[in-house]
Amino acid sequence: MIIGVGALGSSSSEMLVRAGVGKITLMDRDYVEESNLQRQQLFSEEDVKNQTPKVIAAKNRLQAINSHTIIEAKVIDVGVEELDSIAEEVDVIIDATDNFDTRLIINDICQKYRKPWVYGACVASYGVTFTVLPDETPCLQCLMDHIPNDGATCDTVGIISPAVQMVVAHQVTEVIKLLTDNQDALSGKLIAFDLWKNQQMELKVATLKDENCPSCSQAKYPNLEYQAQVKTAVLCGRNTVQIRAGTQKNFHFIQFKEHLKDLNLTNFFSNPYLVSFEIDPFRIVVFKDGRTLIHGTKNPQEAKKLYYRFVG
Repeated sequence: MIIGVGALGSSSSEMLVRAGVGKITLMDRDYVEESNLQRQQLFSEEDVKNQTPKVIAAKNRLQAINSHTIIEAKVIDVGVEELDSIAEEVDVIIDATDNFDTRLIINDICQKYRKPWVYGACVASYGVTFTVLPDETPCLQCLMDHIPNDGATCDTVGIISPAVQMVVAHQVTEVIKLLTDNQDALSGKLIAFDLWKNQQMELKVATLKDENCPSCSQAKYPNLEYQAQVKTAVLCGRNTVQIRAGTQKNFHFIQFKEHLKDLNLTNFFSNPYLVSFEIDPFRIVVFKDGRTLIHGTKNPQEAKKLYYRFVG
């Protein structure tokens, strides 16, 4: 199963279909936009014109490459219920998402059903990947304090396509090892790189497995609980959607504010309590505790898309 069919998801799905994988399930909530074409290789200008959902456009292209692969395309906003209903059936999950909220849900679902998954992320020229094996390796919850995160996203600082392909190369290779029963060949390391700066790091993380981790050691799966999930609410009469992060998420307001200052955003404003800016036709206000107002829409899905683009 591939969760997210953007840059990482479109590239990894094509590699696996060409490799002859028998069945792939694609999950993504979004449709194809012009800005996607720079790095999301399965899509075309025709898909942009038709606002084709990414999973549908991807399936059409992938079936033309290999008609023998069974491809399930699910146009959904991936959450706990969606993953809980299918995770037990799959062999391995590829993380190709754009936010840590979904990744932490993937992490706990995979711990719950004892499924391996391959974490991957990239922005600008930087990328990182790690294969999580339940009961054997640290999980993402264990590693959260060791993974750099400055709030940058592909939409705020861009990304170069070679960084995508480097992450995909690592992710897909690990998946092929798992599908062919070659676990002894797995990397076992957190791999990070910056192509622009000619830097690469491979970190042995076995000792970072936390005996008190609620996800992989205590089997409490905190990220599957309601209070840990992102919540949206349409504010009556205001053409605004409010978004609250889960109670367990830490929001680094000062760091976030400093990052936004460098982006030359329209009508940027900040004070000790909030930061606001405009992305025509929307106005986004982020409070010190991470609570966010998306003015200019009543659509929770549209609001969440903007939230993950700019709040990260």
